[in-house]
Amino acid sequence: MNYFVDVVVIGAGQAGLSAAYHLRRTGLEPDRDFVVLDHAPRPGGAWQFRWPSLTYGRVHGMHALPGMDLTGADAGRPSSEVIGEYFARYEERFGLRVHRPVGVTAVRDGEGGRLLVETSEGTYAARALINATGTWDRPFWPRYPGQETFRGRQLHTADYPGPEEFAGLRVIVVGGGASGTQHLMEIAEVAADTTWVTRREPVWREGPFGEAEGRAAVALVEERVRRGLPPRSVVSVTGLPLNDATRRARERGILDRLPMFDRITPTGVAWDDRGAVDADVILWATGFRAAIDHLAPLRLREPGGGIRVDDTRAVRDERVHLVGYGPSASTIGANRAGRAAARDIRRLLERDRAPVTA
Repeated sequence: MNYFVDVVVIGAGQAGLSAAYHLRRTGLEPDRDFVVLDHAPRPGGAWQFRWPSLTYGRVHGMHALPGMDLTGADAGRPSSEVIGEYFARYEERFGLRVHRPVGVTAVRDGEGGRLLVETSEGTYAARALINATGTWDRPFWPRYPGQETFRGRQLHTADYPGPEEFAGLRVIVVGGGASGTQHLMEIAEVAADTTWVTRREPVWREGPFGEAEGRAAVALVEERVRRGLPPRSVVSVTGLPLNDATRRARERGILDRLPMFDRITPTGVAWDDRGAVDADVILWATGFRAAIDHLAPLRLREPGGGIRVDDTRAVRDERVHLVGYGPSASTIGANRAGRAAARDIRRLLERDRAPVTA
């Protein structure tokens, strides 16, 4: 069955909810003019899948959704609960009527200039699309020689259960981002031994990270997207914060990193020039990639592998907007991108409906 709407929003995380809010502000009505589809079982976006030890007080840079602040939250509660409840209240307050769980398998060209959004609840024929699918569903697993021979456990940040499961074990944490350092510092308190491995020497950032620094970081990510390259996360260009916790971990030797190993062995990892380390667990804190495979039929990718966007609009198809992609992947960036996408789509709809004069 085909459903006809003006706009389909895919994803109900920070970016998708922001876009839906601003679509309403332009006069469009949920379930009449636009629909929000989310594959997750409940509100909360990717936050609902975060590990229990990531409490709300440890969340870095969570920005409120437009039109409704998050106040009075208990800093000691898991962020998955706090933010999940906040998103649920937000959806209800603004009547966004999110459809879930709904999986989107493909987006194709349809007749009459419409996009066909194929989903688990039918096909939506839309005049425009806001893609807000984020990255959580595409964890990146590097491949190294011997990986399949390792007799211990391998898991990714996406499956991180918290530090308790690593008690008494020898753990190798791979990855130099914020998640990798957080995992490492937690696990080191209970593990028999920890080893930190990164591809590049970590860059530590001291002092405040203000608006000017944020704009500079976003500009670096935006430049890649403008060139049609796969985006890097904003965090990847900001460096790691050097705070009291990380200073203590460095003093204790927890954050002494080793360069990337050359191969994985049945009992651990090995380097050609520095021996080997035995381990029971390899934890891959190696990031995520944009979850955009469902857009493949539209042929939006550039030769560099990414989708080139102008603000939020895909350069190869003006009907398609990407929010929470590249420079708008931060929570504050997602809010701004949602507003920009909604305004641009409203102009597109009005243009297409304008009478043709001789």
